[in-house]
Amino acid sequence: MKKIIYRSEDRGKANYGWLDTKYSFSFANYYNPKMMNFGMLRVLNDDTVAPSMGFGTHPHDNMEIITLVLDGQLEHKDSMGTGSVIYKDEVQVMSAGSGITHSEFNPSDKDAVKLFQIWIIPKEKNIKPRYNQKSFPLADRKNMLVPTVSGLNKEGSLYIHQDAEIYLGNFNMGRKINYQLSNPSNGAYILVIDGSLKVGDEDLFTRDAIGISETDNIEIEMLEDSNFLIIDVPMS
Repeated sequence: MKKIIYRSEDRGKANYGWLDTKYSFSFANYYNPKMMNFGMLRVLNDDTVAPSMGFGTHPHDNMEIITLVLDGQLEHKDSMGTGSVIYKDEVQVMSAGSGITHSEFNPSDKDAVKLFQIWIIPKEKNIKPRYNQKSFPLADRKNMLVPTVSGLNKEGSLYIHQDAEIYLGNFNMGRKINYQLSNPSNGAYILVIDGSLKVGDEDLFTRDAIGISETDNIEIEMLEDSNFLIIDVPMS
């Protein structure tokens, strides 16, 4: 088993006034040659967007872009003609493929929106762009791992163009689970949204993460009530 610990305080940080963000991997003006990616997981940004502010129209291509809204709401518009609002506990998937432009805006004039933006490198380039979103309420994840995103046609999940999966879990203190990786050549990136976990012999706290590879299964114990995600992703 190989593992790497990503402590919350060691992430890259930037505050642009309208955007306060923490970078798990090198992104924008944050560059750390030791923190470039975890396998095909390229980006995991922990963003807080100020009221009535947002990302102007900008392009993407050949990337699977997943957004999880943790609190508040995010308005989305893109060159496919999609216009939607993503609310708390909703997940958005956008396959940029051959090319797309989009904007993301906080429509509230008083409340910030908090979100994770995740980029996964696709297994094939220049596919037709596509969009989808779905709600995964916190209560529906009680003591369950819920597949929210999957390239393996997992029932109830949103499709991405990669042999990867994203699970969300919301477990009570003391619960233990054994997570089986979808493929022995994949790795698992586990991030604590809030609470604390023991993963193997490592204690993880809010916004800490661990990347584990070269194993078939991972033992996870809840040290307190915990909300977390698992990104099961090819390592190459």
